[in-house]
Amino acid sequence: MQYEGVLTKMETEYGKPIQYYLVFENSFLNVNQLLDKNIEISLEGFQCLNCGKKKKIYRQGFCYECFYSSAAVGDWIMKPELSTAHLGIEDRDLVYEQKVQLQPHIVYLALSSEIKVGVTRKTQVPTRWIDQGATQAIAIVEVPNRYLAGITEVALKDHYADKTNWRKMLTNDIEAVDLVAERIKLEHLIPTEVQEYFYSEKNDLYQLDYPVLQYPVKVKSLNLDKMPNFQGKLTGIKGQYLLFEDGTVFNVRGSEGYMVSIKV
Repeated sequence: MQYEGVLTKMETEYGKPIQYYLVFENSFLNVNQLLDKNIEISLEGFQCLNCGKKKKIYRQGFCYECFYSSAAVGDWIMKPELSTAHLGIEDRDLVYEQKVQLQPHIVYLALSSEIKVGVTRKTQVPTRWIDQGATQAIAIVEVPNRYLAGITEVALKDHYADKTNWRKMLTNDIEAVDLVAERIKLEHLIPTEVQEYFYSEKNDLYQLDYPVLQYPVKVKSLNLDKMPNFQGKLTGIKGQYLLFEDGTVFNVRGSEGYMVSIKV
């Protein structure tokens, strides 16, 4: 069978194990069903996820022009502490920014390699943690806007990583940590204006189970720009990565906007 379309990040469904789907314009594919099968991925072209033009992808699925003009990729996305919609101040498009920034946000601890701190909209729980390949995650605070979440994350970055070590995550090299106990320890590190939102008693630890038959010992990343055709046996899916028997890993999210064909 052959599937064709523009890559976007895999859709996920929380379960044991997590279910993964590649969704194209005219079809979709339950990726879990491809485990232990040989598949071929071929690069066919590019299509910007914002303007829809068949232009080379610059970053995050966007062409160069869209990356520097679209409200969906403003600096506050990666740095929530730069959010200004709560002050009525526009970055690129105030209506869009108010819609995204002025809603409940969670600051959390996740275990994907070592402990990391992060921010996500409440509506993205547990999707955000699945996309990062976390095996466990727990909320620290729930705040009413992105700015408060951002300043909380900044305060905790001195004590915890804020990025996932993707190589450790994909080889399942994860330290054992009690996230519930860790959350109790960090209460005094949270900014004063966020203290009232602290989750002190909730037992809401998420355990995440990925469809992996075999973890690679060492990983090498597939770059479709350098290798536009790849074949291999799929042995796992974790985070937004496809894991292959030979240690090749393919970051689907990192290839958004790439037009591909997938033969099974």
